[in-house]
Amino acid sequence: MNSKVCSLSFHHKKEEDSGLVDLSINQVDLLNQVEISHVFHCDGLLLCVAKDSSKLVVWNPYLYQTRCIVPTQRFPLYGMYALGYDMNRNHKILRFVDDIDCSGTRPTERITGCEIYEIRSNSWRVLEVTPDWETRNYGRGVSVKGNTYLFATERLCDEYGWVSEVKDFLLCFDFTRERFGPRLPIPFHSYEDQSVALSCVRDEQLAVMYCKDGGNDDICGSVEIWVTTRIEPESMSWSKFLRVEMRPFRITGVRVDQYRGSFFVDEEERVAVVFDLDSYHPPTRTTRYHTAFIHGEDGYLKSVSLGEAPCPGPRCPITGFIAEVYIPPLVCSSSYRPSLVQVKLT
Repeated sequence: MNSKVCSLSFHHKKEEDSGLVDLSINQVDLLNQVEISHVFHCDGLLLCVAKDSSKLVVWNPYLYQTRCIVPTQRFPLYGMYALGYDMNRNHKILRFVDDIDCSGTRPTERITGCEIYEIRSNSWRVLEVTPDWETRNYGRGVSVKGNTYLFATERLCDEYGWVSEVKDFLLCFDFTRERFGPRLPIPFHSYEDQSVALSCVRDEQLAVMYCKDGGNDDICGSVEIWVTTRIEPESMSWSKFLRVEMRPFRITGVRVDQYRGSFFVDEEERVAVVFDLDSYHPPTRTTRYHTAFIHGEDGYLKSVSLGEAPCPGPRCPITGFIAEVYIPPLVCSSSYRPSLVQVKLT
């Protein structure tokens, strides 16, 4: 949150009339010197990506160890990252680049590259990958049982280069075989302007959140949460966990960011907690807040403020106007288990 890594303790009992939420947010001092844009969790380790993509930081909170990793210059610094491990419990980082290069003389040139970093050997290796798909939501994946799952869409164009059809699916990167698996089904079909986010349940199940368009700016019409009943690198099955109609709550401005929305599932309480920004801001109000929206069955919805959201948008040098650019909080895991994996170089 606010480009800093924080630990979050979140306790909520839906049946309590008071509706109180026990909330604790603490900034991690060990990572205070680096502005972070993304965080990924796997097997008790966290991968933190610097805001300018110049470095990666692997952090073991239990051992209080960090390792700073500089990406290679084979590909542009931007890209998608993932953290996982193989069948021998060797932890690795995946770096995948697939984007249009706008910096050279040929702005339509597509740059694709894939490489993997082994924490144990402290080395990068290039992987041969030729994708006929592209990732969405800035390529933010979730690791379950050591493998990373990504939301992706097929790249289909007609003879004039226009997209004529888009099929969406999940992809698994298998860290043992070091390759992407086949396309895996999802229980819905989304469109470009709709939000899809991934999460994990106790590192054993994959959860997906689908927010349908509500036809009113960026406010969604309904939220669906699905959880896997079986998950393997080449197959999976789903069960619907929760559906919430959002139209009755339009005045509250409940929404989920198209690219950065994150959430976790509490199976015991049968709720999903979605992290975003409050969206209701009339002209008389200039402050927005990081917010946790608690979705439950039978139309249950509660919001909890996590603090003021700064507006780091660029300032116009002539008029002094500051663009309204807000970045919602990004939660990477609903549970943490201590790890004895050594990440500090010896």
